[in-house]
Amino acid sequence: MPIAVHMLGLAVFALGTSEFMLSGLLPPIAEDMNVSIPRAGLLISAFAIGMVIGAPLLAAATLRLPRRTTLITLITVFGLGQVAGALAPSYEVLFASRVISALACAGFWAVGAAVAIAMVDFGQRARAMAVMLGGLSVANVLGVPAGAFLGEHFGWRSAFWAVAAASALALAGVLTLIPRIPLPAEKPQLKRELSIYTDRQVQLSIAVTALAAGGVFCAFSYLSPLLTDVAGLADGWVPTVLALFGVGALVGTAIGGRFADAHLFGVLLSGIAASTVFLVSLALFAATPAAAIALSFLIGVSAFYTGPALNARMFNVAGAAPTLAGATTTAAFNLGNTGGPWLGGTVIDLDFGYAAAAWAGAAMTATALATVALSLRLRSVGARGTARPAQAEPHAETDQTRGPVVAERAVPRAPT
Repeated sequence: MPIAVHMLGLAVFALGTSEFMLSGLLPPIAEDMNVSIPRAGLLISAFAIGMVIGAPLLAAATLRLPRRTTLITLITVFGLGQVAGALAPSYEVLFASRVISALACAGFWAVGAAVAIAMVDFGQRARAMAVMLGGLSVANVLGVPAGAFLGEHFGWRSAFWAVAAASALALAGVLTLIPRIPLPAEKPQLKRELSIYTDRQVQLSIAVTALAAGGVFCAFSYLSPLLTDVAGLADGWVPTVLALFGVGALVGTAIGGRFADAHLFGVLLSGIAASTVFLVSLALFAATPAAAIALSFLIGVSAFYTGPALNARMFNVAGAAPTLAGATTTAAFNLGNTGGPWLGGTVIDLDFGYAAAAWAGAAMTATALATVALSLRLRSVGARGTARPAQAEPHAETDQTRGPVVAERAVPRAPT
């Protein structure tokens, strides 16, 4: 595995830390900016909105630009966005810095994935993507708790400065380690790829991803005040519990990745059902410190357990659009990350309390579960030839004898 791929993983660590660290910084940001915690929570939605817009837009807009130059530009803009956030004199400026950072983050994800795949042999593509995704998992285990720790001891702005420093390291790595990637000889046919959005299974996959992610982050975004104000834990516990969530994310990703190829719908149904149960339990037992801590870990497991299956599902049903399949998944996840915190903040503003965010999240994941069931039913009908053409989707979730072939279909074709 080229060291340049690991450098991309470091960059993703910085991106992921910035995206998720605000869950442990909302109280001090709200106090410093003189806004309510739910309004501060909109900063999480702002980043997610930027990711939703930026992922498909920049994936398409930068296809014909030099890969290395694009990465350099995007990581530079991202780092400057962190500096702007650290220096923000008002809530409005901080909000704008989050949107700009998110646009650069989304573009880096889209281009970085293509570069990582282009730098390795075909048989190492999945491993290269695992290295990049590993940066996101490590961000949840180390970056987010570290951001909460810095925020508690040195002020919330110090967390932004730390991410800016990590971005500078990533920029140095891109400058020195990323080779020049030749542009593709054949121009992508975006008009043909955009046609996937009329496919019903693609639409359902987007809905499932957005609802599943949104349900978890509806509660996770307000986990810090829930732990301190409802469970009665000291502020020092927040980084530890966030780290437990990250450890759960690592465990869930490892387990889900092992079983998703052979039992895709089984992983989706069981994982989303587990998230629903855990969120309901958190709403019911949030006042019990031990329960709140344990459930934070379990929600991390169940949420990221479904991640590999959600990604694989999108590639299965959108295989005709390799350019946009990955960007669409990223956008769908962040669509949920936008709606979830907004819904959580809304129920909190209605004076239902922080535990109500877990109830709202459970409602979203329950809807996602019903949507998975609908998708499975339509797929079964299509397989009998009564609804959809049989060739429209490779049935990776049930075809265990053709694993290598399905795996090839599930990997997006990158520009070389």
